[in-house]
Amino acid sequence: MTTTTKPVKKKNWFVRLMNMDTSGSKGSGEKLPLYRQLGIQLLCILITIEVMFPILYIITLSLSSTGVRPSKLELFPKEISLVAFKEVLTRPTANPVDFITLLRNSALLSITVGLVSLLVAVTAAYAFARFKFKLRQVLMIMVFIPLLMPAVGLSTPLFLLMNSFRLVNCPGGVTAFYPFTACDAGAFGKVIFNLRDSLLGVGIAMISTALPFAVWNLKGYLDTIPKELEEAASIDGADSNQVFWQIVLPLALPQLAVTFFLGFIGYWQEFLLPWLFLTKPEDYTLAMTLYNMTGQYANSIPWNRFAAMAIIVALPVAIVYVILQKQIVSGLTAGGVKG
Repeated sequence: MTTTTKPVKKKNWFVRLMNMDTSGSKGSGEKLPLYRQLGIQLLCILITIEVMFPILYIITLSLSSTGVRPSKLELFPKEISLVAFKEVLTRPTANPVDFITLLRNSALLSITVGLVSLLVAVTAAYAFARFKFKLRQVLMIMVFIPLLMPAVGLSTPLFLLMNSFRLVNCPGGVTAFYPFTACDAGAFGKVIFNLRDSLLGVGIAMISTALPFAVWNLKGYLDTIPKELEEAASIDGADSNQVFWQIVLPLALPQLAVTFFLGFIGYWQEFLLPWLFLTKPEDYTLAMTLYNMTGQYANSIPWNRFAAMAIIVALPVAIVYVILQKQIVSGLTAGGVKG
């Protein structure tokens, strides 16, 4: 008895082309058909267009010599003029404050808040990760609760708290430090210093809002560092401070860079607290000045200067990312693998 085999029907050339492996892997690696490769590339192109669209539009506006917003969409500049950048760097707004002062205030706030909050957060995170003490779980939950609250909800108690610390020149040449000392009953003095209306007060308020995220972010990473390394250092004669500064911190450096960078983005662009707290133009930040450029109507906004200021405000974040890029990438990948 003979059996007949049906001839294998060849697939259409288009089907074979779409199923062609484009992964480049040899052996038993996962294959990547051409149709999936094309789908991924198309998705990446769409994401790139969506990301680059506002950037190209802002760059085009900043290179215009007129402050009028274009009547139609223009993604590529018709002219290259640096007039807007020159005007912004000379005098950003009508306030008598130069650009260097605004840059100094923003840099002072963001860098100081970032470093102080990072130092406090890493010590607190290390205590939560390594030590066992009473009410440890309760304190961890209390640290986490502010993350669930909107920034606007925290601004009012911070405003009242910072506003209660004042230096007042009382009648008779006596200086009172509220709320610890006060002028005589019925006497009113001149306020010399108000913690709320100062960069110091804004910095303290920003640190209080930055600590919860920094503590929880670092605590999760410190949990992944083997305790055996610290025990080995202790056996070799290292005390607790040496273990922390010479063993733990170097190992946590990538995550410290990630935490600082993520916080720096928020500190540099912080608008709510400085806008609520500060009243003196010499204490304004770049974010506040960018908001001051907006008017009641769209036609009253100098769009070329506004776009130039937006680019200048965004540049430091990009520069910090380039400087810390290696640590940020290694910290993100290590945090994703070790957990």
